[in-house]
Amino acid sequence: MPATTASTTFEMLTVETSDHICTITLNRPKVYNAFNDQLTFELQDALKQAERDHDVRVIIITGAGKAFCSGQDLGDLKERYVPGYVPEFAKDLDRRYNPIAKRIINMEKPVIAAINGVAAGAGCSLALACDIRIASQHASLIEVFINVALIPDTGSTYTLPRLVGLGKAKELCFTGDKVDAEEALRIGLVNRVVDADQLMDETRALAKKLASLPSRGIALTKRLLNQSFDNDLDGQLQAESFAQDTAGRTEDHFEGVSAFLEKRKPQFKGS
Repeated sequence: MPATTASTTFEMLTVETSDHICTITLNRPKVYNAFNDQLTFELQDALKQAERDHDVRVIIITGAGKAFCSGQDLGDLKERYVPGYVPEFAKDLDRRYNPIAKRIINMEKPVIAAINGVAAGAGCSLALACDIRIASQHASLIEVFINVALIPDTGSTYTLPRLVGLGKAKELCFTGDKVDAEEALRIGLVNRVVDADQLMDETRALAKKLASLPSRGIALTKRLLNQSFDNDLDGQLQAESFAQDTAGRTEDHFEGVSAFLEKRKPQFKGS
């Protein structure tokens, strides 16, 4: 039976759902998918809808055209930056960017970034917030904030050192050096590098695999891995015990054991 596909219409991104996979594409290719107010709010809404949709088990985020996301659209700031102007970044981050990072990191569904081109500034932070990153051979990532005398935001100071270690994170943030796809793979910034024309096929293949697995088990595992940097050993062991009790009561656990004993492939339903 063919997969059914549903789509939700936004102005600055596209959203398509099929085979339990929601693909969100930032769609401002003429400005390399740079964030303006509308795009940030639409992305917040799209992520919220995907998180609440029981049919969605995996989310993919990518960009239209040549770029993943070039960060904040500085063109929007041209009229503001006159003598005497004082930006209110804290308010802007809390309203626009922080909700995106928090939802991706905290939601129980796996989120995959398909990095098709440059991911800079807040666009880099968006990619780092995702659980898994697959990069095109033409992709690059850059913590560009220092070039405009700012600090990495949208969660980068949280995610980056967890991915590459504290020393490398400091180097990338202090220098603002661009990291190409192969170097990103070498230092653990991305999980895979693939040919550009295979990026979405490879990403969807991984998403389909994740969607076929026990979604509750993945959700609990994601939560535990995120907590592991803040817990001591005893706290983490207790968290594992509680989560394992929860996982053991799911229908998918019973199905997995039954399939093993019956020597057949399990059919997980996400329950």
